[in-house]
Amino acid sequence: MGEDTTPERAGPARPLPAAQAPFDAVGLSRKLLRSIRSGALATLDSDGTPFASLVTIATDVDGTPLMLLSRLSAHTRNLMADPRCSLLFSAGGKGDPLAHPRLTVAGRADRIEVPRARERFLARHPKAKLYADFPDFGFFALEPSAGHLNGGFAKAATLTRAELLLDLTGAEAIVAGERGAVEHMNADHADALALYAGADGEGAWRLTGLDPEGMDLMAGDRTARVTYPGPVTEMGALRKALVVMAADARKSAASSEPN
Repeated sequence: MGEDTTPERAGPARPLPAAQAPFDAVGLSRKLLRSIRSGALATLDSDGTPFASLVTIATDVDGTPLMLLSRLSAHTRNLMADPRCSLLFSAGGKGDPLAHPRLTVAGRADRIEVPRARERFLARHPKAKLYADFPDFGFFALEPSAGHLNGGFAKAATLTRAELLLDLTGAEAIVAGERGAVEHMNADHADALALYAGADGEGAWRLTGLDPEGMDLMAGDRTARVTYPGPVTEMGALRKALVVMAADARKSAASSEPN
């Protein structure tokens, strides 16, 4: 027999680490984490069979995914037996579903009793106040171990926990002052919130949460993730950033108006 000259077939391309990706994989991943309010939760049945279900999602200040789950649900029973799981955040949109970005976050989800988690979840899902205190419901946090981003065709990357979540070291003042700042902005600065929402600014926008990197807005079923010009770690810097952002948004809106 002659020598086999068949060219070696290339194996499947592996996604690049986020730091090596030719696009802002970290920024896109964090935007998906913060802006998507529901996703597919994959857990493991007792026999090891993967089980996927739809859940509502919010995030903690650092970006940790939060869920409000009933122990009567199959996915909750699965998590109580084996906390390993993953969440799919999919942006969706018109046309081919695979042309839109999506993020899978893998890790373990455990029951938590942290007042801030409750506040942030209910700010994102106000109707959940109707059942959040039922005895069978509880809040769960998914502690990420890794992420897989598909930003659309030919755009993929893997992410570490540190790339998915914010490091809150030194930003304790922002964490402590978040609730007061959110209440103040919603009560007294609705016009600025609409400006921050930009092109999607029509409607009654409200602030649902903020962190050292940006803020989360919502109007009905619409969401917007708005980042500051740079990270902030104390309330004075946050106020200055918001004033500058509002002024810039007003200038941009004025310049786009027809003469």
